[in-house]
Order: sequence, then C-alpha cells, then structure tokens
Amino acid sequence: MANKLQGEGSPYLKQHEHNPVHWFPWGDVALRKAKEENKLIIVSIGYSACHWCHVMERESFENDAIAETMNKFFVSIKVDREERPDIDQIYMIAVQLMTNSGGWPLNCICLPDGRPIYGGTYFKPHDWQQVLLQIAQMWEEKPEVAIDYAERLTQGIQQAEKLPIQDIPEQFKLEDILQVVEPWKEQFDPKDGGYTRAPKFPLPNNWIFFLKYGFLNHDQEVLNHVHFTLEKMANGGIYDQIGGGFARYSVDGKWHVPHFEKMLYDNGQLLSLYSEAYQQRPNILYKNVVEETFEWAKREMLNPNGGFYSALDADSEGVEGKFYTFEYDEFDVLEDDAELARNFFNIKKSGNWTEEQINIPFVNSDDLSMISEAGYSEDEWQEHLKDIKSKLLLYRSKRIRPGLDHKQLTTWNALFLKGLVDAYRTFNNQEFLDLAIGIANFIEDKCCQNGRLLHQPSDHNRTIYGFLDDYAFTIEAYISLYEATFDEVWINKAKSYSDTAIPLFYDEKIGTFYYSSSEAEVLIARKSEIMDNVIPASSSTIVRDLYKLGLLFDNSRYTEIADRVFANVFPHIKSYGSAYSNWAIQLLDLHFGVWEIAITGDDGLKWREELDKYYIPNKITLGGTNSKLPLLEHKDGAVLKAYLCQDKTCSLPQPSIANIIELINNKQG
Repeated sequence: MANKLQGEGSPYLKQHEHNPVHWFPWGDVALRKAKEENKLIIVSIGYSACHWCHVMERESFENDAIAETMNKFFVSIKVDREERPDIDQIYMIAVQLMTNSGGWPLNCICLPDGRPIYGGTYFKPHDWQQVLLQIAQMWEEKPEVAIDYAERLTQGIQQAEKLPIQDIPEQFKLEDILQVVEPWKEQFDPKDGGYTRAPKFPLPNNWIFFLKYGFLNHDQEVLNHVHFTLEKMANGGIYDQIGGGFARYSVDGKWHVPHFEKMLYDNGQLLSLYSEAYQQRPNILYKNVVEETFEWAKREMLNPNGGFYSALDADSEGVEGKFYTFEYDEFDVLEDDAELARNFFNIKKSGNWTEEQINIPFVNSDDLSMISEAGYSEDEWQEHLKDIKSKLLLYRSKRIRPGLDHKQLTTWNALFLKGLVDAYRTFNNQEFLDLAIGIANFIEDKCCQNGRLLHQPSDHNRTIYGFLDDYAFTIEAYISLYEATFDEVWINKAKSYSDTAIPLFYDEKIGTFYYSSSEAEVLIARKSEIMDNVIPASSSTIVRDLYKLGLLFDNSRYTEIADRVFANVFPHIKSYGSAYSNWAIQLLDLHFGVWEIAITGDDGLKWREELDKYYIPNKITLGGTNSKLPLLEHKDGAVLKAYLCQDKTCSLPQPSIANIIELINNKQG
C-alpha cells in the first residue's frame, strides 16, 4: 500500500510512496501527530537526482524490519530539499554543528516540536537500525537528556552565521581585494585546473570572479588559470562530450569521472561563464560548449510551458552513468570514423573507467595533433565532429533514459534565463534570447501570484511562496534581459519584485536579508543565507541587484540597503574567498567602479551588439527612446548616441561605440 506521499507532486517524494515506511510529507498533519502521540520525528531530506539517497532507500527504507522500527517509534517525514530549501537549510546547519560535515541524504531525529537531537547523512542499514533503537530507548527512559541537548543545539542553529553590524567603509582599496585573492590562488591546481582537491565541482561563480579580477587588475597568471580550468572542464568527462551539458561534479581530480547527475542550475551558470570567457578570450571550444549545452537543455529539459525541469538522475536501470558510457565496440556505429573517434574520445578496449571495460568519453588536448595527421583543418574537423557526435547521440538515445525531476523551480529557471541572455549577448544567437524570454513568460504566468513570486508553480497540494533566492535570481535575470533588449518591461518588473522583497525579507535592525519571508511558516529558526556555494547566496545576489537598480533608477534607498548588508559581510570575505565569491565580485565593482553605458536613438540595439564584442566586466548597459530611466531621460532623438557615465557624471554624447571604448581605456589608464 502507498503511504502518505502518494498524492505529492515532487518526483523525489513519489519515489518513496511505496516504501513500507509510513512517510508523511512535511505539514500540519505529521507535526500534529508527533505532538499528540509524543513521538520523535525523523526528518529525512534528499532530492530526486541524489545517488546515495537512492542507495539508502534501497537498503533501509525498503527494509521491512527497519521500516517497522521507524513506524513504531517515530513519525517519519520526507522532504524534497529543492521544494523546501528553508527546511533543508535549518537541518543541514544542525547536522553540520553535530558532525562537522553535511550532505544528502540528510537524516535528522527531532523532538516532537521539530528541534533536532541527532543527525547525519548516509547510514548503513545496521547502523541506522541501531541509531533508531538507541534513541527511541533514550526518549522513553531519559527524555530530559534529549530536551536539554535540543535546547542547546537549537540555540546554536539560531546563532550560526549571525553577523554583527559593521561600519560602512568610505572606500574599498585594491589591498582589500588582494587579501582575498592571494591566499585563494594558493589552492590552484596547475596540473589539472580548478583547485587541488577531489571531488571537483565546477563552481562557476568562482571562475567568473577570477575572470573579472584578472582582467581588471591585469593579472595574466590568474586569467591563464581560469582559461586552463575551463578547457580542462570542457574536455573532461564531467562534460557530456556526446550530448552537451555538465554533470554536477567529478569524483576525481582530473575532471574525468563525473557524478552523472545533471542539474539545471549548474548548466545555467556555466552558460554565463563560458560566454563571458569567450568574450575575454575567444575559443571555439567555449562556443561549442555553449551551443551544445543549449541544445541539450532544449531537447531534454524544456517543458512546453516555456519553463525548464530541474535535473536528470545519475542512474538508469539502477546503474550510475549507464546511459552516458560506452563499450569499445559500440563505436562501430561510426563505421569508417570509428577508429579516429575512439582515439579522439579516449575509448579503450580495456575501458578507461572501470574494470568492466566501460568508457567515459573525454578529450586530451595534448593529443589533438591526431586531427591534422588525419588530414583535417580546424574548420573541417569542427564540422566533421558535429556529424560524429550526432551519430553517437542518435545511438545513445535508444537506451533507457535516466530519471527526470520534472519540478520547475523559479530560482533555477531564473539562473538558466540569465545564462541564455549572457550567451545571446556574446554569440548573438536569436534562439538563445527567444528561449530566455520564454522562461520569463513562464515565471510570470506560472510562478507569480498577486505580484508575489512562487517557489514553483502551485499544484493541488499547496502553494509555496518564493524564498529570497527566487526573488534575487529573478530580479538578476530580468535586469540582464533588459540590458540585452532595452525592453523596460523587464527592468520595471525587476524593480517591482525588489520593492516586494525588501519588506518581506530585510531586517533593518540587524542589516541582513533572511532567506524565508516574514509571512512564511514559522520554523525553529529563521536564517540568512550568507555564504556563496555552488549557487551564489541569495543575500549576495539581492545585494548586487540593489546596487544595479540603485544606479539604473538613481534610488538611494536601494544603495543604502546594499551598502549596509555588504559592510556586515565584508570582514569575512578574505577568510574564505571561494565561499564569498559573489560578494568578492561586488567588491571589484566597489573598488574599480561600474561603467554605465547609455545608448539613445533609433536602432540602439545595433550599438549594444557592437559593444558586446568587447569584454567590459564592470558595465551596465541601458538604452532606448522616450525612457523614464534617469540616465536616459531628456536624451531623446533619432540619431544614435552613446554616453559613458560613472559616479553621477556622464561624458558628452559619443558618435560611436569605438569612442566609448577609447574613453574607457583612457580612464583606466
């Protein structure tokens, strides 16, 4: 018989609906049952593409004996971390405080009121059963011990990442930036790119920071490492060489063996990174990555409603990576091209991954002389390679596919929207922009209710109102959409969502943005999200949004809020650059300044296209006619003109983009 998850929409929750565990979704029914029966709560958190979540389900949650223990002594609640990131945030902090580590599956045992007393990540079946029995016995015999520990742990959760009010610096110096960069650079891996660690995550926001910093501070060593890293990732097994798109991370230090799940949020940010890197240093490899990732997303992740799905599972047929890997003989489908393709993608008879003769396609850039030896020019090879990949993709498409998480999250769609806009501005491919506008329309049609953003479209179970990241990344995406199109609908929507978000999430007294709104369900703590992770923090993103909107609308209130929050975080940035990379990007803007480039007159988008041929990492672009934006007001006329503005001062009207570039170069020295 199905448990209480049977009516849920989340693919992750539905994966557990036939477990013998009497799972409940998070909600009043489960929480009330725990209090009425004085039972401890198990809060088990994961997501549909999580490999070890599947393993623990098979080993423990489908085990009748373990299920009997859980059902007898506990109220068991399953949570999709992507659907309820606010719950995940609190219990992740709890487990980190208890164990100094975290991850998924995340399993917390709590008092009947939800306060945690024990937790961890993956448990082996025997260990999980022993933990359950021991804690159930303690709750029966010595409940005061559990209550005392819960009180102390909850206090720790509430205090974690609370930042004191700091003075707002009058200016930020280059030395402030170097104090962040110098210890951070020591982690660079000169052999394989990225950082000297395994597993290796792409961390796109880290490399966007270094790209901007290296350019603005003329640090060629850093720029070279960024491009070296991007080439290694694009050539590695972490990138799907056949179908496009990146896996979440590689388990090794060489970008070779991916953890095969593909997430929308990674690929949206990587579209931005590779597009920006191409602007700074054109490379056909980057262009291929962007185009192939776009094609993958359109082919495998797009819902007819214009929004994108969340993720593809790592497993198919119960085997991790089975959909994406090849045996040597399978390349025979290429006929005359088989041998060259095997050499190019490092396909071995003995296999390049496991002892079972399984291969993960990857490219070794040191071996590319084989292409010229085979008689191909660079252009000829690029065309021929497309044909080879197309045949392999068709062959692979006949396999049983990995599971699809069909949730549509506002935050992740906004990240992908911005990636598409950044790709459009670099490569001027209208398809990229059309798909981006489709996402924006999806957000407005399906993820907005009475002027408030939703976390995902409503279903028959519930409506989940937006968290701070839903607002922050949608605002960021709409600003970028305005800059690409000069359509003021998007910048006005960005402003409207900001005006909605500030009273919902900002606490004036302590100068911070909370992750959950003031009107959200009350949990055991209300937390801020300060540190940047694989996705930048919602706080750093909303702060960067407010700085931009403050410039575009000449709104001092936005700037004052951004200044206050940034000042509180600033002392922490140099302690761990990688975890404050988006804050560090804002530090670059505060030190080097932001160029506001205003284009007026008919057909201003042609000049915007010309401007985007240049890499200017610290610019805001605006344009159009009959605009009410302060920098464009009273600058009407059919004749094309451009103005370079900074610190509330604008240049004389310039007759070409070349003149704007010359002005920037002269001012930068």
